[in-house]
Amino acid sequence: MREPNAVDFWRGIALVTIFINHIPGNVFQNYTYSQYGISDAAELFVFLAGWSIGIATRGRDGVPEPALRTVLRLLSRMVEVYRAQLVVTAIALAMLAGAALYLDNPLLVEWHNAGPIFSDPIQATVGWVTLLHQLGFFNILPLYVVLLGLAPAFVLLSRVHLGLAVGLSALLYAVSLVFEINIPSWPVEGHWFFNPLCWQLLLVLGFAAHEWRRGSERFLAWRRRLMPLGIVIVIVGAVLSWFNLRPDPLAVPEPRLLFIFDKSYLSPARLIHFLGVLLAFQAVFGLVQPRARWLTGQLAGLGRNSLAVFSVASIASLGAQLIRFWTGGGFATDVFVVGCGVASLSFTAWFVEWRSRSPRPSSAA
Repeated sequence: MREPNAVDFWRGIALVTIFINHIPGNVFQNYTYSQYGISDAAELFVFLAGWSIGIATRGRDGVPEPALRTVLRLLSRMVEVYRAQLVVTAIALAMLAGAALYLDNPLLVEWHNAGPIFSDPIQATVGWVTLLHQLGFFNILPLYVVLLGLAPAFVLLSRVHLGLAVGLSALLYAVSLVFEINIPSWPVEGHWFFNPLCWQLLLVLGFAAHEWRRGSERFLAWRRRLMPLGIVIVIVGAVLSWFNLRPDPLAVPEPRLLFIFDKSYLSPARLIHFLGVLLAFQAVFGLVQPRARWLTGQLAGLGRNSLAVFSVASIASLGAQLIRFWTGGGFATDVFVVGCGVASLSFTAWFVEWRSRSPRPSSAA
């Protein structure tokens, strides 16, 4: 088990934030940083995934591992995430169906785009297995599946020239943004909530930041120099958020996605704000770690086991939504569901690490 570090710490914060934000209307949602800016924890989660790919595809001596091993490693992780997506979706559907039966309320099976699974199971089952049909709040892992499928190409291209990999990624982002290209959903007409063709840029930037950090002292120096700019961007984002100042999609010129705050296409405003957050808060882990080791240890534990924790968080947030619906909500209910949910995330991280440390029975036994 590795010691707490900034990447695991921030990934833990992103996981807790996503869990809380996936319980709409709860009182703790008002204190997450997504309420005070343009971007939110999803950007942080994907960026750190790219950074982690940079770590995972190098050996302990810092030398890039063989290309074939990198491809197999990333594709293996993609299959692992895909499997997790199928499992959590199946559990979510069972929870909605069970709640509809228990509460005698058939409208519950319509929640979060689940209706087609029950009303048109033949097409919808094909849709959710192929990831073309996604439940609301269960659409980050499909994005991650596609990003991991694209990652081998960017990682191997970066070994030829890192700037070329970043440039092609930015070009794909720009073309998708300008021409509004996205993956369609099916059988319900629409498109993916998280457009992988745009969000891949964050993954590549996270990977590139790791590589630049390794190879250049100037990167660290410029990161420190740009901290004031990051603080200014965060303040501007907070002002826009507090006063709900957003561009009118009908009033901006074409291509409109360049000017509005769109999450599906990771519009430039969200991207710039997120980069500002990175610059502004880059020193936080170093300040918190010596003063609150238990807290950083807990959050880093969540980050180390992000897939298992994220899967449990998805189920726990849906359970919390159903409990709030059943009871009518309120402060006490929010304290209960959020407290139990965060405890379940911590238990999941502990259990995964306990299981990995436990001796396995021999095949002879």
